[in-house]
Amino acid sequence: MTGLEEARETILSSVSPLGAEVVAVPDVVGRVLASDQFSPWDLPMWDNSAMDGYAVRAADCQERSVLPVRGFLPAGKPAVDALEPGQADRILTGAPLPAGADAVVPFELTEAVPDGVRLLVRPAVGDHVRKRGGDLRAGQAVLTEGRVLGPAEVAVLAATGRSTVPVVRRPRVAVLSTGDELLVPGEPLRDGRIHDSNGPALAAAALRTGVVPTVLPIARDHPDDLRRSLETGLRADVLVTSAGVSAGDRDLVREVLGDLGAKEAFWQVDIQPGRPMAFATNDTCRVFALPGNPVAALLTFEVFVRPALRRMLGHRRPVEPLLRARLEEDVRPRANRVTLRRVRLERTADGLVATSAGRQATGFVTTLARADGIAFIPRGEDVLTAGTRVDVQPLRAEADFTGEMA
Repeated sequence: MTGLEEARETILSSVSPLGAEVVAVPDVVGRVLASDQFSPWDLPMWDNSAMDGYAVRAADCQERSVLPVRGFLPAGKPAVDALEPGQADRILTGAPLPAGADAVVPFELTEAVPDGVRLLVRPAVGDHVRKRGGDLRAGQAVLTEGRVLGPAEVAVLAATGRSTVPVVRRPRVAVLSTGDELLVPGEPLRDGRIHDSNGPALAAAALRTGVVPTVLPIARDHPDDLRRSLETGLRADVLVTSAGVSAGDRDLVREVLGDLGAKEAFWQVDIQPGRPMAFATNDTCRVFALPGNPVAALLTFEVFVRPALRRMLGHRRPVEPLLRARLEEDVRPRANRVTLRRVRLERTADGLVATSAGRQATGFVTTLARADGIAFIPRGEDVLTAGTRVDVQPLRAEADFTGEMA
């Protein structure tokens, strides 16, 4: 069997970021920037007021000074004439300072008088003034290639005049469930048949990774039907299948993939659950043939498929950082496989604690629904006692860790 790390390295070495596409700035949240972006101008583009108040020359002002108010400067209207010594302009936040002004006194630090405005403080040069170029200089790199774009980055892009931006293209992902026993969710149940949960679950996992998958119709356990489905799936950048990769009479996925020219890189990984997974490639598609067990399918997606998609999406760190957590209870490892243990996580004063999310048999998908993370239990002969620290791959944001059973 292929080791977990070896399998993941084989996968990651076969993928790379896809080409760029141009996307409207409001739609780039979660996407990865494909090239460095530079500011076309200074930001702010002029000295402007950071407060509603009065623009003044600091050298003309003392506490209790009374200045005549020359005019009114709203945001969006440039000052035409320079401010003469001993004058003040009423000014609103964001409005350009008139030439000669070098400070702003907020309204609340003034009082109106018949002859103009009385200052209740002595301003210093630069008070409440946003200087030209204080945030960005023309030609300065504002965002660099590989940056994951969020609301703050959208603000920067919009402020520098961009309506579109190049981002790494999303991979086209096809999801295919196989099996004679499967029904589309919503179909009436019949004896011996079950609803397909892998297709929707794997599509949801792909969507959470940042791609919009295509779910193909269920393929039956017949070579001709499977061939047609796999031929369609191989037109995508990534094909994710479930079931049909073990050693049973109707486990035909690997055989048909080989007939279609996909070269298998490995089959079987030293993990439990998820051992009978395969990875294959052709010139244009990467194929993840995952086990049919719903728990194993989702766990192998998180451990192997998700990092590959992240690299294709342009993320600099395809494998997200692991957490370290203390086991709440004793755990018996397997001698020859890494165990993927579903755990709940809770932050305590002594650090993160991992507790079993429930029964670990692979048929209990609700245990996975309760899990906050996947604890990697290394192979070995000796029991890992409570308090032992292990690596954990989170399945949700820490703010959503419950530490409680549902």
